[in-house]
Amino acid sequence: MVSPSMLPQHPQSSQRRDAGAPREPNPLPTEAADNIEMPLPSNPQTFFLGSLLTLAVLAAIYVASSIILPVVLAFVLQLILQPAVRLLERIRLPRALGALLAILLVVGGLVGFVAALSVPAATWAEKLPEGIPRLEAHLVVLKRPIDALQKVIQQAEHVADAPGKKDSTVSVRRDLGLTGVLFAGTRAVLDGLFTTVLVLYFLLVAGEIFLRRIVEILPNFGDKRQAVDISQQIEADISAYLLTITAMNVAVGIATAVAMYLCGLGDPLLWGAAAFLLNYVPILGPLFGMIIFLLAGMLSFDSLWWALLPPALYFGIHLAEGETLTPMLLARRFTLNPVLVILSLVFWFWMWGVPGAILAVPMLAILKIVSDRVRPLKALGHVLEG
Repeated sequence: MVSPSMLPQHPQSSQRRDAGAPREPNPLPTEAADNIEMPLPSNPQTFFLGSLLTLAVLAAIYVASSIILPVVLAFVLQLILQPAVRLLERIRLPRALGALLAILLVVGGLVGFVAALSVPAATWAEKLPEGIPRLEAHLVVLKRPIDALQKVIQQAEHVADAPGKKDSTVSVRRDLGLTGVLFAGTRAVLDGLFTTVLVLYFLLVAGEIFLRRIVEILPNFGDKRQAVDISQQIEADISAYLLTITAMNVAVGIATAVAMYLCGLGDPLLWGAAAFLLNYVPILGPLFGMIIFLLAGMLSFDSLWWALLPPALYFGIHLAEGETLTPMLLARRFTLNPVLVILSLVFWFWMWGVPGAILAVPMLAILKIVSDRVRPLKALGHVLEG
């Protein structure tokens, strides 16, 4: 409660009060009004410069994706592993050793996970040539529409290559071959993983040194408290989100493996691991999983209706998890606009591929946490609200 004596008063209003005039209501304090209002930039120049800055930052992120993506991934992983490092530090383990131990556990788990899946994946790769005739038999219904579409494409190509339109440019094509493409892709992945692990280690070792330095340079106590609040809220919410999603993905993977085993689809461990990984990408991952399980069913079963059973079971499991359990667990922390979630998935998938789609929702949640606590960005936080 703010007393009238703490508010500024005009001399004439004081004279009127002394004269017995009716007392006017006190205006709202400035801080309370700031909490209610969501100011928009009234100057067109500010909006224009902000838009140019956003486009420049996005262009820089796209060009330097090979460097920025590992750093962002390391920052998100640091939010998950930071509580574990703090726990090891409490039991008198040096922070550098605790960070190294946490990273080794994560890397060892990933290596073991990939090694366990390599054998069933190789088995299915050997079965693929034998199952192509069966797949063609299932897809005979789509043969006529596909043939018609091919004819239209061929006619369009003939029109585009009409005589009299000769291109004088000479194109030089460098075919690296399958081996060269795989080698280049593997090298890029290994470079990114090495950068991620290196940055992650030093982030875990440094701890809260960046937050302390930012708090030290801020001018007043309110800004210092706001910076600490934003940092703690980001760590708490994003950690809770990632841990909850991981736990639910494990449950989805186990349920999918059991369902595929009961319906007769071989290698349930492989399908459970595929469901576990695909569930990290909201909406797009389960859609891709439906296609994978449909193709696996067509390659494994002679009957078309029996081949539809694996994708139907996977869809039922995802429906129970994605529409009931996970929203119920995350409703208190995350209420994001679903349309903006879809747009964020599509945009970051275009920018960074599959890692961008995985990081899309955490980055959108971080943007909302910051926007809700910074007054000039409160309108953006309101738009991001679910």
